[in-house]
Amino acid sequence: MSVNFEAKVNNGTIDIPEEYRDRVKGTVRVTIVSEDEAALSPTQDSIIEELLAQPLHVPGFQPLTRDEIYSRD
Repeated sequence: MSVNFEAKVNNGTIDIPEEYRDRVKGTVRVTIVSEDEAALSPTQDSIIEELLAQPLHVPGFQPLTRDEIYSRD
């Protein structure tokens, strides 16, 4: 089942319109399309915070050693 509607985000929540509430139950997939593109643009701080909380795991990645970081070739 698919339902489309427009809604205002109020303090981080979206109310499902009354006419759909009986049909929408359980786990749903949500896609947000914002009229205001700036509302979906992450800030530099939020990207860093997200990566610190959930680092990307890249197969074969080897961090630089201290000597490699400060090497002046």
